Amino acid sequence: MALTPGTRLGPHEILSLIGAGGMGEVYKARDTRLDRIVAIKILPAHLADRPELCERFEREARTIANLNHPHICVLHDIGRQDGIDFLVMEYLEGETLAMRLMKGPLPLQQVLQYAIEIADALDKAHRNGVTHRDLKPGNIILTKSGTKLLDFGLAKLKQEVTPLTPLSQLPTLGANPTIEGTLLGTLQYMAPEQVEGKIDEIDGRTDIFAFGALVYEMATGKKAFAGKSQASLIGAIMNSEPPPISSLQPMTPPALDRMVRRCLAKERDERWQSAFDLWQEAKWIAEGGSQIAPLPAAHATGIRALGRRPLVLGLGALLVGAAITGIGVWTLRPLPPPPPRPVTRTMITLPPGDRLIALNQPAVALSPDGTQLAYVASRGNTQQIYLRAMDGQEARPVSGTEGANSPFFSPDGQWLGFFASGKLKKVSVNGGAALTLADAANPRGASWSSQGIIAYTPSLNGPLQQAPETGGASKPLTRLAKGDTAHRWPEYLPGGTAVLFANGSFNNSSVVVQSFGTGEIRNLVPGTSPHYAPSGHLIYAQGGNLMAAPFDPQRLEMTGSAVPVLEGVLQSAANASTQYSISTTGSLVYVPGGAQAEQRRLVWVSHSGTEQPLAAPARAYWYPRVSPDGQRVAVVVDDQERQIWLHDLSRGTMPRLTFEGNFNSIPAWTPDGKRVAFASTKEGQQNLFWQMADGSGGPERLTTSEYTQYPYSWSADGQLLAFAEVNPTTGYDIWVLQLSDRKAQPFLRAPSDQAVPRFSPDGRWLAYVSNESGRYEVYVQPYPGPGGKYLISTEGGTEPVWNPNGRELFYRSGDKMMAVDIATQRGFTAGNARLLFAGQYMTTVGTIPNYDVSPDGRRFLMLKPNEQAQFATQINVVLNWFEELKRRVPTGKSQ
Repeated sequence: MALTPGTRLGPHEILSLIGAGGMGEVYKARDTRLDRIVAIKILPAHLADRPELCERFEREARTIANLNHPHICVLHDIGRQDGIDFLVMEYLEGETLAMRLMKGPLPLQQVLQYAIEIADALDKAHRNGVTHRDLKPGNIILTKSGTKLLDFGLAKLKQEVTPLTPLSQLPTLGANPTIEGTLLGTLQYMAPEQVEGKIDEIDGRTDIFAFGALVYEMATGKKAFAGKSQASLIGAIMNSEPPPISSLQPMTPPALDRMVRRCLAKERDERWQSAFDLWQEAKWIAEGGSQIAPLPAAHATGIRALGRRPLVLGLGALLVGAAITGIGVWTLRPLPPPPPRPVTRTMITLPPGDRLIALNQPAVALSPDGTQLAYVASRGNTQQIYLRAMDGQEARPVSGTEGANSPFFSPDGQWLGFFASGKLKKVSVNGGAALTLADAANPRGASWSSQGIIAYTPSLNGPLQQAPETGGASKPLTRLAKGDTAHRWPEYLPGGTAVLFANGSFNNSSVVVQSFGTGEIRNLVPGTSPHYAPSGHLIYAQGGNLMAAPFDPQRLEMTGSAVPVLEGVLQSAANASTQYSISTTGSLVYVPGGAQAEQRRLVWVSHSGTEQPLAAPARAYWYPRVSPDGQRVAVVVDDQERQIWLHDLSRGTMPRLTFEGNFNSIPAWTPDGKRVAFASTKEGQQNLFWQMADGSGGPERLTTSEYTQYPYSWSADGQLLAFAEVNPTTGYDIWVLQLSDRKAQPFLRAPSDQAVPRFSPDGRWLAYVSNESGRYEVYVQPYPGPGGKYLISTEGGTEPVWNPNGRELFYRSGDKMMAVDIATQRGFTAGNARLLFAGQYMTTVGTIPNYDVSPDGRRFLMLKPNEQAQFATQINVVLNWFEELKRRVPTGKSQ
């Protein structure tokens, strides 16, 4: 009955065969009438040749076609042509649950998500009088939008063929036995009433038994019932209990064990009585109500004994009967509220010589099911991600993660995402090569959705990007609104329908949520590093403390006030990254320490890499700028607020220059050294100001704009100030301010970012960076033009600074300082880039140089991390932390 490509069944053009099985062949086809891709299932001849079955099939098909549900495969049409009966169904892309289970068990979060979706679909079917009767992993497709159930109701036809075949006549089983033409369904998932051929007893509760077997297999990777032969398998279904899920997966909530055990009860009356009840239970567990204690084992055993084995006569029988009666009465009463699981605190100390590192990025991550901990540590001179089982004692380095930071897990816990060498990457937790997914020059966090999309911030400032987990082109996930400078630290909400993130930077950040359905963006609360806890809480950081507030993930709003729930969590004052992670099962890990500014030292570095420290104490320095005469250094100090200080190199003093407002940053000396321009928020939006360098007078505003601005360099005559402005539509654009009339004009505007404009010493050229190629590179363009641009860097480049002699251009490439010879006498020519030195000096990729060049061009003023204060060796662990959350921050819903 195989069809060839191009065959037409009604208005359907067959494209290719995509599957075959006991119920016939399935083809990918094009619906030429509605111009859509569909799947066509061809019914086998032994069914199509029986008129009574075809009539019954059409009647049931009409019923199934009314099952409009997001997790049920849609039946579009039914037809017959040239003696062939066929179904037209929704075409689905994905893999079956059976294929996924070949890789092992699913993480708890995914088990619960799929359980909720499948139970919801069963409820829809049962309410419409349709029982599936063949629920199994092969009939469930995993798509990016969730699960899809196949073959609803079709198995009823099988029942009418030979419904009462004796057990002794069943055929021999294969690896995944389906008893076609005899019993309905696949044996491992059959309820006892199906195995016994009790057709009148088959109803929705039969599906519930199969559902329990399905969830058991998702959680453990093992079938609930097994046997070496068909007879032993049937015996297991009829008489045996599978081991508790928690005996195979120790982190399993007791409530999930209870839910599955009740699904697998031998008697229908002991199971969940409706799929709706089952859906509610699974949803309750997923939302954090997973601490209910297991039922006594005697309960299920006693009830089954009554219906399966003859009772012993006499006093023993009376006692057993009384016990069963008592248990039966007990089960009719509401369960007493379960005792809360104890909150347990412990700590993990890194091995001697190891230390947590890269603490200006997230350095710790828990897997969604709470069974694995990933952290970034250095051992010797190697920075790497380490993976440790939470019930183990050893941590192993993950190959391929050298130089990595910001680890995060995939929803199923099988992959680790991270950043390294300016790239977003992933690697299997079981080992293998690391795979590159996207460019990310200077990342600020990432989150992996259940739909297979990774949200991340690729650079210091800008919107969130999204990349497929399989790799491919990235595209924007958010847009910068007026006044926004950076979207950081993303966190997908359950289902991937919305994303939390921090809007802003440094000490001026708020937690924001954006819905993908409506596009609406809501500011929730001042803070950073947000996470959603299934207990119904929004968790975020504020000043080195964790805060929690009741949060509704459907309505995307806080439903109560925020409360401090944990003090002293390590938080970088530089970019507000906070060292904590939570699992969906209620565990918390964090690095103690509170809000800390990253201490750095000012050092001169020669072209050969020789260091000479300045006589200045280590502080949270940013953006050093050497005065034109080389006598002073303007530098930003980040002590709770950002202010500009002046370091006198000859006297060793450091007075403060700016006092008004709490954000004065990014200094730029005028060519005569009399003034310093800078960015300030003292009058609202971050615009440009300048101030006398001798401290006389106050700040004077240079620009007025609704958008954020950054100053970079002055022309040699001091009449032009090149700066960057962040536009919500075009990103970073280059502008030039004419000092004489205080009017600014755009110089470079494009969909990509163009930033860090630096005038050449003669004022004829403008160096800048652009990510138009997908990564930041350094370019030079004539000013004011006309003329094309010249590419300076070839393997990524940022932070361009001219040698004051005009014959060299310096830039950073990762931790390397590069130099390019420049000639401008007869046009413009650039030599090959050459390495001067490499070192772990502070860099701010793309947007703001974090070093400067001495007036003679022979030395670089760099920022070097203060090694005495840049590492930690302890990770604190809190188990069952959600119990504490629910006590301290009630959500108002049933716990």
